[in-house]
Amino acid sequence: MDIKALTFDTGGTILDWHAGIGGAFAAAGARRGLSADWPAITNEYRRRSLKGIVGQVDPDFNFDDVHRTMLDSVIADFRLEALTAGDRDAIWRTWHDLEAWPDFPAALARLRRRYVVASFTLLTTSLVIDVSKKNSIDWDAIISCEMIGTYKTRPEAYQTAAKWLQLEPAQILMVACHNFDLNAALACGYKTAFVRRPTEWGGEGPPDPVPNPAHTLVVDTFPELAERLGA
Repeated sequence: MDIKALTFDTGGTILDWHAGIGGAFAAAGARRGLSADWPAITNEYRRRSLKGIVGQVDPDFNFDDVHRTMLDSVIADFRLEALTAGDRDAIWRTWHDLEAWPDFPAALARLRRRYVVASFTLLTTSLVIDVSKKNSIDWDAIISCEMIGTYKTRPEAYQTAAKWLQLEPAQILMVACHNFDLNAALACGYKTAFVRRPTEWGGEGPPDPVPNPAHTLVVDTFPELAERLGA
């Protein structure tokens, strides 16, 4: 494999958003004496947020804006109006303070010694900077769809990322735990690696746990990915 760079989906592949956002909901609810199925609410919040950003072209908003709008939507629909403006702000800001999966930072450091490594993400540039600092993650580049103006899974996003890295798509390995992102990368000529994250959606389990057999690599952990790539 003539791979020169790895581009990483970041929101679910690298960050444990379910635990972080679910914990923020539960903490806010406890402050207001609310009882609810916080894991289910968290997952619905994530589904609505993804729907609001995937495939957008030149929007006048970014993913942080979508997270804020969809938070109010979920709170209204689940009758959680007791959550105050301060509570909502605390939940929303948790996106910028998420923990990475424990097996990622050290494996990325290994991979970076041999390959260019980039966050290629729907998330805002600011969010990726904040979580990278928190988790001691060192990228060679952050490519946010916010910069491109066109959001995955549109082919223009993958084509632009390759152009900015000055590589052919076939020289890039897209890494994600979601088929929808990897399938779009495959269609643009990328190589792909499916890394299983079985608890990304908590106990509910991921919506697409079975990797497309067309992917270049399928691994269970990031250390395994590094090993398979000779890092």
